[in-house]
Amino acid sequence: MAPMNDPALARYARQIIYGGIGEAGQRALLNAQVTIIGAGATGSVLANHLARAGVGRLRLVDRDFVELNNLQRQLLYDEEDVTGMWPKAVAAARKLRRINSAIEIEDVVADVTPANISGFVADADVVLDGTDNFTTRYLINDVCVKLGKPWVYCGVIATYGMTMTIRPGVTPCLRCVVGELPAPGSVPTCDTAGIIGPIVTLMGSIAATEAIKLLVGQGTLNPGMIHVDLWDDSFDRFELGGRRPDCPTCGQHAYPFLNAEVGTRATTLCGREAVQVSVVGSQGLSLADLATRLQAAGAKTVRTNPFLLRAQIAGHEFTVFPDGRAIIKGTSDEAVAATLYARYVGM
Repeated sequence: MAPMNDPALARYARQIIYGGIGEAGQRALLNAQVTIIGAGATGSVLANHLARAGVGRLRLVDRDFVELNNLQRQLLYDEEDVTGMWPKAVAAARKLRRINSAIEIEDVVADVTPANISGFVADADVVLDGTDNFTTRYLINDVCVKLGKPWVYCGVIATYGMTMTIRPGVTPCLRCVVGELPAPGSVPTCDTAGIIGPIVTLMGSIAATEAIKLLVGQGTLNPGMIHVDLWDDSFDRFELGGRRPDCPTCGQHAYPFLNAEVGTRATTLCGREAVQVSVVGSQGLSLADLATRLQAAGAKTVRTNPFLLRAQIAGHEFTVFPDGRAIIKGTSDEAVAATLYARYVGM
């Protein structure tokens, strides 16, 4: 049967015509499994492209729910998702099933942790980064290197973004390139630096194309780190060199984030409707710099002394210590606290 007359292929006719994919590539996509960790801004772009491209099995993993301020850049969601208080993974899967009912879409509402991440990626052909914090990215990096899974890093903020394609055993891993976990408060977030929608769409599209090339086994993969700034009209690609023998992940195979030796940890504080979020291995932070950033982001009653910072943010009370530890009052949900910490402190 000719591809255009095959019901399983007909909807992808324009994609099959492109020589880089063809019928063989399309069938490879239909037989592929992709895990997308994070279904927010970049995650929704990634999921949208891959569902429309015909990736046969998509797994969406996200711990958050849809809020009104997401709609400016998170393309799979609408106001009904906000009023319905839908988790992002569920809302995204509902939309994608209406876009392509011929593929399998699994929605997982969960916080990605060292305890569960292997189960999310073990059967994936490619893993994609739709997250908003380096702790989770380093965890993805650890598990993908350990299991030999190619993955695509994608980060955006303000008007710029970066993406890198990682093939364990072939390219440097993310830890080789970035090094130690950035100190809490040292990395801007979209809640402190802002973000425009077009950079999300652009970087997510580049990362999705990398995933398609990996799955069909054709095309030239990004050999370095792509950096784009739409406001400055710049597009750069940086060479990364080789893998580092001293890299804890791909050089020494220690996998510190997967082994929960470093990274963000959240613990509910009994009887206080509060959660403590700690960053093991953190280099510490400047309370004065964090105070400035939080005030610019609209935090109320920001106060500091040499020992702590206290602020009212998004209806919660934050108490942050110089070692990066924070107590977040107003919730007993560890996933909510981890999301707030990533959003406003920046890990």
